[in-house]
Amino acid sequence: MKYNPDIHYRRSIRLKYYDYSQQGAYFITICTHNKECLFGKIVNVAMVLNDAGKMVEKWWHELNTKFPNIEPGAHIIMPNHFHGIIIIVGVDLRVCPDINNNDNYRCEHTGQGEHTGSPLHKIVQWFKTMTTNDYIKNVKTNNWKPFNKKLWQRNYYEHYP
Repeated sequence: MKYNPDIHYRRSIRLKYYDYSQQGAYFITICTHNKECLFGKIVNVAMVLNDAGKMVEKWWHELNTKFPNIEPGAHIIMPNHFHGIIIIVGVDLRVCPDINNNDNYRCEHTGQGEHTGSPLHKIVQWFKTMTTNDYIKNVKTNNWKPFNKKLWQRNYYEHYP
């Protein structure tokens, strides 16, 4: 079927005017593409991670290396999805804080108007990218189960308490 913007559109599930770089704890859920069970299995009501699940956990613990203004909180990896709490702390709410007053025009017109905190979507994007790249590497070198086109579903679900 040919793309028709009147019927083929993707509605954002983000709150329209909410600033997802502000301080707070965000509960996120990310599902594997086609809900494939790639990260382990449930055995006697306990999740047993396989190597892919351990890899996802490794990248979860690396989040605050890339984003020093966050703390990765509690998390759980399930066979086909991931739940975690991302706590954004220490956000500098000034826009372009390192630019002097003479450069305000440049700040407003060059896309440098983001807060210095990391917005949630950038954090999740980095996590999904790193886990996908690592998974692909292990498909090639360690015979992990290949996935079909994408490791993760397009979006993620988030809830701010």
